Amino acid sequence: MTNAPSNTLVLAGTGKTGSRVAAKLTKLGLNTRTAARNGADVRFDWDDPTTHSPALADVDRVYLVPPVMRTDFADQVSSFLDLAETAGVRHVTYLSAFGIDQAPPEVAHRAVELDLTGRGAITHSILRPAWFMQNFSETFLKPVDGVITVPTGDGAEAFVDAEDIAAVAAATLASPDAHAGAQYAPTGPEALTVSDAAEVIADVTGRPATHNDTDRDAWIDGAVAAGVPAEYGEVLRMITETVASGHGSRPNNDVENVTGRPPISFADFARRTASAWVVEVAG
Repeated sequence: MTNAPSNTLVLAGTGKTGSRVAAKLTKLGLNTRTAARNGADVRFDWDDPTTHSPALADVDRVYLVPPVMRTDFADQVSSFLDLAETAGVRHVTYLSAFGIDQAPPEVAHRAVELDLTGRGAITHSILRPAWFMQNFSETFLKPVDGVITVPTGDGAEAFVDAEDIAAVAAATLASPDAHAGAQYAPTGPEALTVSDAAEVIADVTGRPATHNDTDRDAWIDGAVAAGVPAEYGEVLRMITETVASGHGSRPNNDVENVTGRPPISFADFARRTASAWVVEVAG
């Protein structure tokens, strides 16, 4: 497979990791097709199966990102993988989640992992990254009036830059034979509490940033009221309890072993991203 002409389909091709994976594959000179509901090379909607087969035309590798903020996607992904196998896909790199190898088989992410391992015609690589550093600049960990509100207590997490996740994913898609059956857990180089991260953000912006360790039930209720599906609230409970209890991810060598360079530090990420927080505070 490595030496044959290839075409890679990147699902969620406009998203945090998908857009970066596509850019890295293109830079390597590989034919890449992004797929998303809007703004990508082809339209792809998990809830519209008529978009699946066209996206897979002439594709032999897939960067698989499942539906977001969902807990019931295993059957949809399995049907998509059936189509992919029929269409000639021979390798899938799957964006799973940290610690899912310890989850019961009925958990959707784990069900997809097990599905992939049982497909003899498709090789696979599985990524189980730590919490994204970009959560601090783009989503639920972004400071509001200088405060990061999340119920993680004094627990630490080896936050990882989406650039590093994408670099690992791109390596597996560029050389699938070398990464067949691989399971990687990309992390940053250090485990930080949210308070530690807030201090770094404050240092690079020159503006206050602190952690508010709020009540977990109230935080989840607020997320649901803001539009997060109610069933996904239990996922938020699990991931925040994992960190708060001291069982968050810890640094490993996966990024360096795959890419040949050490992972990006939170300080480097913060310096690169400082404008996001300055605009937020100023606005």
